[in-house]
Amino acid sequence: MTRQTAVKEAVSPIVITGGAQRLGLAAALALHRQNYPVVITYRKQRPSLRELEAQGIETIRTDFSDEQGVTVLAEELCSRYPSLRAVIHNASDWMAEGGDEPDSRVMQNMLNVHVVAPYLLNQQCGDLLRRHGELHGQADIIHMSDYVAGSGSKKHIAYAASKAALHNLTLSFASKFAPLVKVNSIAPALLMFNHDDDAAYREKALRKSLLGIAPGEEEGVNAIRYILESRFLTGKTIALDGGRHLAQAS
Repeated sequence: MTRQTAVKEAVSPIVITGGAQRLGLAAALALHRQNYPVVITYRKQRPSLRELEAQGIETIRTDFSDEQGVTVLAEELCSRYPSLRAVIHNASDWMAEGGDEPDSRVMQNMLNVHVVAPYLLNQQCGDLLRRHGELHGQADIIHMSDYVAGSGSKKHIAYAASKAALHNLTLSFASKFAPLVKVNSIAPALLMFNHDDDAAYREKALRKSLLGIAPGEEEGVNAIRYILESRFLTGKTIALDGGRHLAQAS
């Protein structure tokens, strides 16, 4: 049986976009350990892909910088699977104004990755999600937003605006897909540092929240688990910010 014709009748996977690093990778491995079938998408080759594939997690290379990449992914999912348990929109990019790219390109890229791709994938895979909901009660869409969606950002204006638009998509799709598909967002502030973040930056960043810690990717994974297991949560955003809004207010 070829890859193109193999429709996996018993499999209704969780799709995680941008699942080859950081939170997406942690979520893929954690959900796989819970015996969820998992499919991840990735844009660049990374060493983690070998680990994922060795464990039986399927990987699909795709690029959300234009509409074609989303369409190809949706067609691939529709050809492989009769239904989807969930789509977790984790793919992200981080571009600041004032760099090598013109501002118009920065805004367009942020919108493509954080708004256009989730919008089109939700639309094109809606029937697969509804089918799982009909058979098993509910399916899920989870949008990975950001703390700055509600606060704005002087250095990452386009990024913050695109994440705010993603928040609004959560509200619209929650209404459209109810009651078969729950649609929610997670809006983290700082969960984990990069390896090259120096001590001064880390100290300054930790002071921005009341709790003063970087809890790690497991905090995001726990929020994803909660949404997947909840039967009564839709159209909501879970804020993982350690009380940052209160720290700044004080």
